[in-house]
Amino acid sequence: MRDFSQNHRWLSINTATIRRSRGADLPLTDIIEACAQRGIRAISPWRDQVQAAGLAKVSTLVRSHGLQLSGYCRGGMFPATDAAGLKAARDDNRRAVDEAAELNAACLVLVVGALPGALQGKAAHKDIALARSQVRDGIADLLEYARTAKMPLAIEPLHPMYAADRACINTMEQALDVCDELDPRRSGESSERPQAALGVAVDVYHLWWDPKLEQQIVRAGRDRLLAFHACDWLTPTTDLLNDRGMMGDGVIDIPRIRGWVEAQGFAGYSEVEIFSTGNWWKRPHQEVLDTCIARHRTAV
Repeated sequence: MRDFSQNHRWLSINTATIRRSRGADLPLTDIIEACAQRGIRAISPWRDQVQAAGLAKVSTLVRSHGLQLSGYCRGGMFPATDAAGLKAARDDNRRAVDEAAELNAACLVLVVGALPGALQGKAAHKDIALARSQVRDGIADLLEYARTAKMPLAIEPLHPMYAADRACINTMEQALDVCDELDPRRSGESSERPQAALGVAVDVYHLWWDPKLEQQIVRAGRDRLLAFHACDWLTPTTDLLNDRGMMGDGVIDIPRIRGWVEAQGFAGYSEVEIFSTGNWWKRPHQEVLDTCIARHRTAV
């Protein structure tokens, strides 16, 4: 297991972590500059932030600072109630692949979606099996397109509390079942560090509770482990979406999980992804980044 205590070489900042600073929106260009100033070598930006700043401008800025992208957030949201909705999701996901390729991201992260309409407050139906079927078909279609761009797809299982509205894939086991069905040969680009075309993003916030987690990480193996996300689970949790904790402030044994992932050969970035309306988004972004650097050394 790598020693993170001496530096932050393997720290990546998911740009949601400082999406807001002192309660105000922080432009992606400012986020990139702040990370570069602190020697943070990787980020994972969100599509809406890239769109606001301009893809070409972000691409140029990332390259000028020599930054890498540990991932790109996000594709997915496949289910719909009709053919037009399914086509719209397909087209949007193909655009996401193109954007990820332009930014040279390590992978496109997929938050797969669930019951149509639930995220807006009224689910169109209760057939979660149908939603999962549409997710499977959507990933299958996108995988063929992503292969042409040589862009790996990382399914991110979300905590079961999101099964109705954000993701009907909620465990590593479910995600890997899809991977094994659609990409049984693990057919990514051959390189010194093998990588499957379809794999998983391991986010400790969503998966720490799973009694099968270590077993499924072993099952994934090095080539399907495409991303590792870190934050903490607070007790009590005051908001199911926007009360993530800074590493070390909650109950997740993050080093243990990272150890499982690295035992399989994962040697990529540890990506800090924190949504925190009541705490960290109220603070100056400089303080948040400095805390991320410190906690990456001591709690990841």
